[in-house]
Amino acid sequence: MKPASRIEATIDILSKGHLARVPLDSTVGDYMRVRRYIGAKDRSEIAERVYNVTRAHARLGWWLEKNSSENTPRNRVIAWLVLGEGCGMKRLGELFDGSQYAPDELTEAEHALIAALEGKTLDEPEMSEAVRGECPPDFEVRLRELFGDRFLPEMQAMLQPATLDLRVNLFLAEKEKVIKFLEADNVKTSETPYSPWGLRCEGKAFLSRTKAFQKGWIEIQDEGSQLISYLCGAKPGMQVLDYCAGAGGKTLGLAAAMQRKGRIVAMDTDEKRLMKGRERYKKAQLADIIEVRPLSDDRHRRWLKRQKGTFDIVLLDVPCSGTGTWRRNPDMRWRVYGPQVEELTQIQAEILEKASPCVKPGGTLVYATCSLLREENEAQVAAFLERHPEFTVAALDESLGLGSPFMRLTPLRHGTDGFFAAVLRRGS
Repeated sequence: MKPASRIEATIDILSKGHLARVPLDSTVGDYMRVRRYIGAKDRSEIAERVYNVTRAHARLGWWLEKNSSENTPRNRVIAWLVLGEGCGMKRLGELFDGSQYAPDELTEAEHALIAALEGKTLDEPEMSEAVRGECPPDFEVRLRELFGDRFLPEMQAMLQPATLDLRVNLFLAEKEKVIKFLEADNVKTSETPYSPWGLRCEGKAFLSRTKAFQKGWIEIQDEGSQLISYLCGAKPGMQVLDYCAGAGGKTLGLAAAMQRKGRIVAMDTDEKRLMKGRERYKKAQLADIIEVRPLSDDRHRRWLKRQKGTFDIVLLDVPCSGTGTWRRNPDMRWRVYGPQVEELTQIQAEILEKASPCVKPGGTLVYATCSLLREENEAQVAAFLERHPEFTVAALDESLGLGSPFMRLTPLRHGTDGFFAAVLRRGS
């Protein structure tokens, strides 16, 4: 593709996303899927620019408003090319030349916008902290209360692209062996600072071509997500319930920690997503101890009611606002694709009520979210403990550097997505 065609594709994807009610990654994926003629390098550049424009949503909007320009996908791309990539009038005229597969020629108003933006930078001292940190108005008060003086640097840390982290399947291979195999396939990694199971890739990596991936030795998983499974303390021979298992990322971490000895029941309301985990379990050679029970089936819901006091560990990685994943999903700052926070907190409380009876005396309940909001985290745990005095908080060791008494991770402090986890013990 010519550079101008890649710009046109960027505008097209952002225009579709502007109107759609689906996440940006789905919009990008759908666009590429029906255009197989687009090469790998072109796909990468287009996707990267789409995400860069989305990460700069508030700041680009600020510049457009300042210059009385309409906030359209095309104008945002033009502003990004000037402010984010340093393109000048001449270069933009070459890109927007109206030729086949290129954007239409620049209008008089667009020429004026470019002239006003040339020599400027994306960040401007006049901008409010919320704009510079790309913080949506609906969340500003709550996040300021949470972060205090660290509000701006914490928000700006979520503007950086997420790292590519791997969880090593220690049931099949030691980390040192995996590191060597990856390096032989031109993938350089370093050990993650907090997760004993994790590796962090340096630069771009084509993992599907590596022997380590093909053998089931690694899974792509953010270090913070790995830590949720790690804090469960799963051991060989235990009985474990992963109630909100999704596609099975944390289930796999638990199964590997158990060295394929014991039993894990993976449940979720999304049967299609839950079933996707089965191939991953087989590839990791951990399927033997994992039962898949979709909650969409009434039989499995009835079965759950009969499991009181059965499990050593119950993991509840509950549906949440996803505010901790903003660096990975920048569109989620500005678009809500599922229930509102008020609905989510009710769902979370209901899940706690349904699943907590399954914890046996002396067992562990781990409540986790990828949210930054207190009402989904500390407040939810406090309300549960008030209703259930048989549970107490098992405070995390401060020396772990994950927070205490609860795990609270952020991109600024830990280099992970934003995660919360509370480890609760049931009295014996």
